[in-house]
Amino acid sequence: QVQLVESGGGSVQPGGSLTLSCAASGFTISSYVMRWYRQAPGKERELVARITSVSGSTNYADSVKGRFTISRDNAKNTAFLLMNSLKPDDTAVYYCNAVRRTVDWVSEYWGQGTQVTVSS
Repeated sequence: QVQLVESGGGSVQPGGSLTLSCAASGFTISSYVMRWYRQAPGKERELVARITSVSGSTNYADSVKGRFTISRDNAKNTAFLLMNSLKPDDTAVYYCNAVRRTVDWVSEYWGQGTQVTVSS
């Protein structure tokens, strides 16, 4: 069964840290671009960070640049999002996404999401 399972969410005070994990099963992530999205109540889903499959280059939303770090461990078939200096505005459901595009087809998977709440 193909799935992505996020874990590591929870409640934290402002300035705190969390590390989210995204474990894949049923496929190997090494050929996939891995991305983290988030969706806050009443807002659209936004791309937070992405990491490419080959070079491992990364991109971040301006709102999290310098605070969040995306990484991947292809041997463990898992992607991560390290979140430091968390702010109340980071409160959202965080989703893991894996996508692979070829000339002929696109393969894409989503996780079920994990809640992150930043509050004092």
